[in-house]
Amino acid sequence: MDKHHAEEKIKQLSAELEQHNYNYYVLDKPSISDFEFDKLLEELIALEKQFPELLLSTSPSQRVGGSITKEFKTVKHTYPMLSLSNSYSKEDVLDFDRRVREGLGLQSTDLFSLAQVNYVCELKFDGLSIGLTYENGELKQAVTRGDGVQGDDVTTNVKTIKSIPLKLKGDFPAQFEIRGEIFMPRPVFDNINKEREEIGETPLANPRNAASGTMKMQDSSVVASRKLDCFLYNVLGAEFSDKGHFETLQHAKRWGFKISEHSKLAGNINEALDFIEHWDKARFNLPFDTDGVVIKVNEFKQQTQLGFTAKSPRWAIAYKFKAEQVSTELQSISYQVGRTGAITPVANLKPVPLGGTTVKRASLHNADIIEKLDVRVGDFVFVEKGGEIIPKIIGVDFSKRKDDAQKTIYITRCPECGTELKREDGEANHFCPNETGCPPQVKGRMEHFVSRKAMNIDSLGAETIEQLYNAGLIKNIADIYDLKKEQLLPLERMAEKSAQNLIEGIEASKKIPFERVLYAIGIRHVGETTAKKIAKKVKSLQVLINLNEEEMLHIDEVGEIIAKSVSVFFADEENRKIIERLKVAGLQFELSAEQQQAGSEKLKNLTFVISGVFNKHSRDQLKELIEFHGGKNSGSVSGKTSYLLAGENIGPEKLKKAQNLGVKIIGEDEFVEMIG
Repeated sequence: MDKHHAEEKIKQLSAELEQHNYNYYVLDKPSISDFEFDKLLEELIALEKQFPELLLSTSPSQRVGGSITKEFKTVKHTYPMLSLSNSYSKEDVLDFDRRVREGLGLQSTDLFSLAQVNYVCELKFDGLSIGLTYENGELKQAVTRGDGVQGDDVTTNVKTIKSIPLKLKGDFPAQFEIRGEIFMPRPVFDNINKEREEIGETPLANPRNAASGTMKMQDSSVVASRKLDCFLYNVLGAEFSDKGHFETLQHAKRWGFKISEHSKLAGNINEALDFIEHWDKARFNLPFDTDGVVIKVNEFKQQTQLGFTAKSPRWAIAYKFKAEQVSTELQSISYQVGRTGAITPVANLKPVPLGGTTVKRASLHNADIIEKLDVRVGDFVFVEKGGEIIPKIIGVDFSKRKDDAQKTIYITRCPECGTELKREDGEANHFCPNETGCPPQVKGRMEHFVSRKAMNIDSLGAETIEQLYNAGLIKNIADIYDLKKEQLLPLERMAEKSAQNLIEGIEASKKIPFERVLYAIGIRHVGETTAKKIAKKVKSLQVLINLNEEEMLHIDEVGEIIAKSVSVFFADEENRKIIERLKVAGLQFELSAEQQQAGSEKLKNLTFVISGVFNKHSRDQLKELIEFHGGKNSGSVSGKTSYLLAGENIGPEKLKKAQNLGVKIIGEDEFVEMIG
């Protein structure tokens, strides 16, 4: 394909993919399958790699991430991001309405004047405030709230959020800013925490902190994997014929922005109070967290007349929901053993209604939390749900403590196998080290091994693993590949077809690529993303086994904790035996020939340090090109550095060090010439 036809095809694919993104993430009406979407995206990425000069900053391929931002530039807001006055009661809201009406010269005694102030009621999303600037219909900059006067430029990370349009459609203004809230959907948050618990990492505290922390991550590909979302709710810097805020939001929706379907135009303050009362109960059914309702005067003319205080607008107020809280008796504390051996203490409560459900259990997280709360069996504890799905104990009602209440002593031995528990320095959880003999760990590791993101053996779920384990047919992941059809047929609910499907699924899993096998074998702290980084670097399991901890630290995303965990895993004789059996079974323990393609030796013996933002390639693409042509990547400038590959906004320390050491500094175009 020549450049002209490639350009036309890229335009067509980009438009098609953006429409599908809009259908899925904004309208919630997908028109094609995920598989079909991925094939279109793969086609676009392939063309952009073939013709890198045609890669645009607004391309749907940029949503995948891959760029690294070492430092987030501080940017002053064109319009200060003011906070809102908070209210916590119906009386506060009515007082706000009184102040609004007085400020507009409306007599509060005039019953008919209630209809003269319309309010827009919006859910108050619990996330990270963001300001997005668009020029000629294209996203130019995304800045966090910061201190309200200035914030951080997180444009690269924001581009990975698929509900935020990179290009607008319709009759949009030439230049304007739109503000909203970036948040982590509750199902995404729960899945991330499930995976973190599986690999022995501390769960994220809540979706709000998770969203905020994600936006400050340096690797945009990790940001993309977090599947953040965004509601927009305020347009600034553009002239409209609209009389009010609500009408402007409808315009923004037509331009391609995700506007909450739950916003409502209220005719008076009583309708606003009805809105609050409804969502105080209904919020628990939403797939995202909300901690209140924002009430705004709708008409722009009235907003202007009311003006601002030094800290907040006089025409808006935030009503904060009270976190729902109940008191109930703590009847016992039990301890759960996870796949990696991590111990989680669980409070078993006298059943109590809370947030629309009956709560019977609450996590106590770890020994430190139990010690901090001084929680004891028989205590009456305060349980809070707030926007959380999983309830938490926030305190003890000491006035009801029984005289004979015994201080809680954290267990010292595994509740399942009796092995003495350990707790590593710097870790929150105790864990059981008996990986091969503790039933929940053995079964949990097998469930992880066969899961969709690992070996993807559909026919082998948790129930079947339990059945096979109890029958003595499998005691570890290697035993799965020794199963025979005739062993399965005598089992309950295992018919001829089911047995055949299971055997075929096991056989098909032998084609799963190395990076997923590495994730599947269940090394503590090695999640899906880390496994990919390691596999790409070492290329085979044997190379990884031969590395010492210091050598592992040179792999992206591998720190001291992960390096030690990998080293300990392969030092274990039982693990080595299992790996050997998996090799004999035919699993993929090295990258494919295609993945290991040598490339050229144009950059042989050369070491590159990459810094800054580039126009034609992402930083990950540049790293791949360096390795493909025989060069090496390094994260820091030293006397051994051959070239500093510099883009826009290059890190000043790296630049200074390169100049002092006499390291040659080249740009993107010069690098492309080097590799031809």
